[in-house]
Parts: sequence; structure tokens; C-alpha cells
Amino acid sequence: MPPVQDKAVRHWFVTGASGGLGRHLTEHALRSGDRVTATVRRPSALDDLRRTYGDRLSVEVLDLARPDDVEEVVGRTLRAGPVDIVVNNAGYAVVGAAEEMTAEQIRDQIEVLLLAPMMITRAFLKPMREQGGGRIIQISSVGGQVGIPTHSAYHAGKWGLEGFTESVSREVRDFGIHLTLVEPGATRTGFASALDYTTETAAYRDNAVGPIRRHLETADGSAFTGDPARIAAVVHDTTRHPDPPLRLALGSDTYDAVHAALTERLTALVSQKDLAASVAFSP
Repeated sequence: MPPVQDKAVRHWFVTGASGGLGRHLTEHALRSGDRVTATVRRPSALDDLRRTYGDRLSVEVLDLARPDDVEEVVGRTLRAGPVDIVVNNAGYAVVGAAEEMTAEQIRDQIEVLLLAPMMITRAFLKPMREQGGGRIIQISSVGGQVGIPTHSAYHAGKWGLEGFTESVSREVRDFGIHLTLVEPGATRTGFASALDYTTETAAYRDNAVGPIRRHLETADGSAFTGDPARIAAVVHDTTRHPDPPLRLALGSDTYDAVHAALTERLTALVSQKDLAASVAFSP
């Protein structure tokens, strides 16, 4: 697929840029000659990149669990000039049984994974429409298509983001705005350090929840096969495509898991064909 001829220097807005995939995307864009507004939780997190790239990198402190902060940072970014590419990347996961999760853990998880990306996406739609186009990259995960025990709140956020993005992509395609869901698998990004564990209860210690929880508690990420630098390069290339995919499954583990999940759902759906038809009014 040939690249689209975009303007020479593009402006990116990247959330969660202090580490992992967000930092790799920020570095890749800067090395390519683009400008980046990067959001972090610690102001000093990107000091090394600021020394290297100067005023082509702007850093904003942002807590996605605070809606007023989101609105303020996005507004300030837009007042500074047009934004061509938005990357909703920041995230973390609450790990444990749904029964163990506190109301605060659930609220914060949905705020960060779903509500904040919805607000950010919405804020950029009008200026992108008025400037004739733009790209919005939603960093989802294999967990946006496949569900496992211990991640119910995380899945709620990612599955919600997938539905929101699919709907919005159809609303704005005529304006030259393209949305893409990136679905990485197990990637060496240090994501294990961004896990918020519930207080474990005895009832879930030895059922389907317990073994997954203990695996995550001891995993160091060395067995993860996803290379965040390569993922960043693929995502960057996708922003140049004139007709990018809605979903981008990255990692053999993602491909295999999503393929199995979709096959299972399709098989179950086909088995219900006659039942589905049986609830209609009689002719």
C-alpha cells in the first residue's frame, strides 16, 4: 500500500509517553522530523528527549483520571496549533476477581481506558474535520477482543474503546479522519509495573483467577515476544497509509488468540440461527 503524501512536518499528540510503547512512538515521530506533544505524569520523564529535540517536543503533565485536566491539556494543545495524529496510549490494568474490585478501582480503570480516550477523541474531531483530516490511533490490546479471568474491568474499558472507535470511524470517514485500533499482544513495555492488584480473597485463590494472578505477580516480561520499537514503526507507517485498517493485530499471540475467539463466537452464533429466527411475529 503506497504512503499518502502528507505534509512534511506533522504534529502528534501522544498520551502515556514516559515509557513503553508511548515513548517509542514519541521517539519514532521525532526521529522522523515530526513534532510531538507528549503527556506524562512526571514532568522530568522526557528530559533526555527534550535535550535532543528541543522545541519539537512539548511535554504536558496529565492524569487521565482527572477529566478537568484532560480538557485543559487538550485545549492548550489545540490553541498552540493543528494536531495531525492523536495517540491514546496511556493505560494500566486492575488485576483480580471482579468481586474483589473496589468501586474506586473500577471507576479509575474505566476513566483511564475508556472515558479519557473518548473525551480526547471527541475534542480533536472538530479541528480535524475543519482542517480536512487527521489520524486517531487507539492503543487497545488483545484484551480488546479476548477476555480472561482477572481482567474484567480492563476488558470493559478496552472492549468499550473498540466499540466506540468502530462507531466513530464510520461517522467521520467522509471528513478524511481515520481511526485505527492497535491490538498488541504480550509486549516488553514494563506493563507489569502498571498493574493494580485487588486484595485477594480465599474463594478465588485456587479457582481460575488464582493461577493467572500468581503468574502476573512473578512474570518479568522476558518471555513476552512483542518488540515495542517494531510496533511503533508499524503504527508510524500506518499513519501514512491513505486507507489504514480499522484494527491492527500485532503479535502472533494476538493473531492466534483473536482468531480462536472469533471462530468460537461465529460457531456459537451459527448454532443459534434457527433460535434467532424463532422470536419473530408469525407471518
